[in-house]
Amino acid sequence: EKFKTLKNQGNDFIKKGEYEEAVNKYSECMKLNTEECTVYTNRALCYLKLCKYEEAKQDCDHVLQIEDSNIKAFYRRALAYKGLQVRKKKHGRY
Repeated sequence: EKFKTLKNQGNDFIKKGEYEEAVNKYSECMKLNTEECTVYTNRALCYLKLCKYEEAKQDCDHVLQIEDSNIKAFYRRALAYKGLQVRKKKHGRY
């Protein structure tokens, strides 16, 4: 029940564009349940919005270990890789 409340709060923060707050809520969810894939893909979305590509990739990797056909995880991981590539080109390094 607490998990559901935290997840909904995180979703509300995303709708408002408050990604840091949403990350905090999803991270709290993960302490209660590490197997729920949607909180990881949602947190990955927040990380992408915050240009934290490495963190987004890690969340997607975690989901794909549990659910190897999770489309959102594949898509968001691709966006994370793209972000990392752009950053590498721009700065010549990570």
